[in-house]
Amino acid sequence: MKSNKATYTLIFIVSAIILLANLSIIPINIMEARNFITAREMVEDGNWLLTTMNGMPRYEKPPLPTWITAAFGFVLDFETTTFLRLPSAIITMIMVFYIYKFSLKLNLSKKSSLNNALILITSFYIYFAGRDNQWDIYCHSFMIVSIYYLWNLLQSDSKPLKNTLLGGIFLAFSILSKGPISLYALLLPFIIAYGFTYKFNLRNKQVNKSILIYIIIGVIIGSSWSIYIHFKDPEPLAAMTKIETSRWISDYNSKPFYYYWDFFLQSGIWSISSLISLQYFYLKNKVSNKKAYTFTLLWTVSSLILLSIIPEKKVRYLLPTLIPLALNTGFYVEYLIYGKKNKRDRIIGMFNFILLGIVGLFYPLVLFLGFYEKISSQLSWAIISSLFMFFTGCLIIYFSLKKNFKKGFYTLIAYQCIIMVFVFPLAKSFTHNTNFKSAKDLRTLVKTNIELYCYKYMTPEIVWDYGNKIPTITDDGLKEMLPHMKDKHIGLICIPQEINHLQKEYGNKFNVKKVSYIDLNIVSPDHENYNDRLYKTLVILYQK
Repeated sequence: MKSNKATYTLIFIVSAIILLANLSIIPINIMEARNFITAREMVEDGNWLLTTMNGMPRYEKPPLPTWITAAFGFVLDFETTTFLRLPSAIITMIMVFYIYKFSLKLNLSKKSSLNNALILITSFYIYFAGRDNQWDIYCHSFMIVSIYYLWNLLQSDSKPLKNTLLGGIFLAFSILSKGPISLYALLLPFIIAYGFTYKFNLRNKQVNKSILIYIIIGVIIGSSWSIYIHFKDPEPLAAMTKIETSRWISDYNSKPFYYYWDFFLQSGIWSISSLISLQYFYLKNKVSNKKAYTFTLLWTVSSLILLSIIPEKKVRYLLPTLIPLALNTGFYVEYLIYGKKNKRDRIIGMFNFILLGIVGLFYPLVLFLGFYEKISSQLSWAIISSLFMFFTGCLIIYFSLKKNFKKGFYTLIAYQCIIMVFVFPLAKSFTHNTNFKSAKDLRTLVKTNIELYCYKYMTPEIVWDYGNKIPTITDDGLKEMLPHMKDKHIGLICIPQEINHLQKEYGNKFNVKKVSYIDLNIVSPDHENYNDRLYKTLVILYQK
């Protein structure tokens, strides 16, 4: 009991450091902005079922993540980014705990199960998604919980009712988070892998009955919101469904089949270990549980192949594949720590760890010689992070040379925590835009008899930053509105290229005057990552 408590405490502490440290440093991205706007309008306008974004129907994504975000915003506030990102961090922690529990179900030792949980939370794209409040981490985290209870059902666990109900409910939660995405990318690969390695006992009527109820609960509850919208507001839903479906089967973000083949790199510090863990014929006779290893390998590869089949590909779509990959990597780490290794295996393991240690060793040198001017305003952070990185790098190399992979592994976990706590704040030194101008500055202008609109296109980050709805208007709407303006002024947030068009179209009868701008970029205009979409001008139209 004490051992379990200590294990859960360690998992919680590491997860909290990785997910919560400096949580508000990275600016809110477009996906988060959409989620946050919808959550804000749920609370302000009561649009909990007929969800909206900037006052317009928003049915592209199921509402569960936004419901949770709205609850946090209501209880805490909608102004603090950390508070709004807390839900995704908590959901990710839940997944990490269940990966530990699931590893035990695979008949792995408590130490190996703990290592699997730590590998998962320190895998780059896992914690990156957990610090970013959008839909993906919710649907896959809920699916892992559901799979845990489904495993119990398939293994004829002694609590079929509990496993059926909880498994079905979390299956529903996954569907209510991002539709069938996780069904395809995580659950179906799990079923394929399970069928090949553990086989399905189709003759057990009790198990079959429980699984049927599990599916019914998941599908009915999971589809309830979509069914409600289908009857309550069918036209916007149909239009959205057509667009979303076409993206999956058309050339929208289309990439070749092999686009994801470097997926193991998304595990960050575990990239080399992950790649080695995928070498079945090298590792199959070295692992402690060959059957479980085969299962996690097939689960990973099946997920990768199924995602590769879909023409539309984005890096964030790889998230579900990285979950079983963490389990698979755990078998190699377990072999390094506890297995009987020959000289070649020890050299490979040493190379992997020493390479990461060298990064820490050279971190101060690269930081101060290559980026001194940039970090000069954060010298205290630079010095502290350099000391920690250098010391940890030395420890990793020392333990590797001593062939003490256990201590080397846990030092790597500390290494990742140090990066999040002490290195990550230095990101501010590399993200500076002297032209930055918040959309909040427009609030003072709007108070002076100006009606504010987004001209033609709405930028979610700008609407979120402004703090209120900014209706979208086109030329048709303007032509209908302008004759009735009288003493009113219309403010249009538009791209700079539209100013000439506005002057030609409306300049005969109205003054068209550029009065301000918005620039939410965190890098200067000459930087390669500067995003023109985040720069808009404010034009005022008023009668001559």
